[in-house]
Amino acid sequence: MSVDLNGVVANLESNMRQVVLGKDEAIRMCVVALLAGEHILVEDVPGVGKTLLGKALARSVDGVFSRIQFTPDLLPSDIVGSSIFNASGGDFVFNQGPIFSNVVLADEINRTPPRTQSALLEAMSEVCISVDGKSHELPRPFIVIATQNPFDFEGTYPLPESQLDRFLLRISMGYPDRQRERDVLLTHREGEPVDNLAAVASSEQIAELQNLVQQVAVKDELQEYILDITDTTRNSDELQVGISTRGALSLYRASQALAFVKGRSYIVPDDIKQLVIPVFAHRVIAKRYLHGGQREVVETMIQRLVDEVPVPN
Repeated sequence: MSVDLNGVVANLESNMRQVVLGKDEAIRMCVVALLAGEHILVEDVPGVGKTLLGKALARSVDGVFSRIQFTPDLLPSDIVGSSIFNASGGDFVFNQGPIFSNVVLADEINRTPPRTQSALLEAMSEVCISVDGKSHELPRPFIVIATQNPFDFEGTYPLPESQLDRFLLRISMGYPDRQRERDVLLTHREGEPVDNLAAVASSEQIAELQNLVQQVAVKDELQEYILDITDTTRNSDELQVGISTRGALSLYRASQALAFVKGRSYIVPDDIKQLVIPVFAHRVIAKRYLHGGQREVVETMIQRLVDEVPVPN
């Protein structure tokens, strides 16, 4: 790592911790997704700091933040933008939508129809959008933090497995402990602390960090370890759908990013084991409990499968 980048990742995490209190693991997973160049799904109840997490990340990297509230009447053009006729010039002018940001919070993504969901997912996959046959590049870095409420199923459009597969990680934030919640009350008495958060990294630094993450070494034995875990999900009698090749690649990339965040230029088995559930749990389908309670059941199944796979020395 070059001298000017020493400590940038640590500063990024510590900066976010100033306003996102008691959520160190959620902050770390958010940074992992950013450095891997991927996106993250936060599944949790309202009011636990999901929007704050996105704002803190955008502020810390000196980026543009936008929040899109997904509703049943939201249109794809409300996300990507649209071309409007310019009477004075006699031509069409493209007006950018909120997707043209560095950090996009897609709030309650499961409340909008699949056609609108797909507009967001195309941008996530291609880092560009197409309108009227023309492509428009999105700013870099680019990360989507999508949220959904796991308990409200009425009037929602659950993401199918093919779309869930687009997210590198799925996490939950949970409620803070009492002391942290007391700290939240104190720090929010005079407004939002995140509004005063200073940037600790630039877009250029994040791009360089993303390149360095791709160079993190993964030994052959650990590649085989990832594939062994992947094969175990496909051959399990408890799972109807196992992990795809994209899922295995996501675990590979996430492990590289996590090792980098921890200050290493190589991954170790613990990096993989720490990420298996956040990377894999939303990509499989259990043969039982396909609806309520599926998340907890699937996570338990995956953990049991991982425990059965021999760890390389």
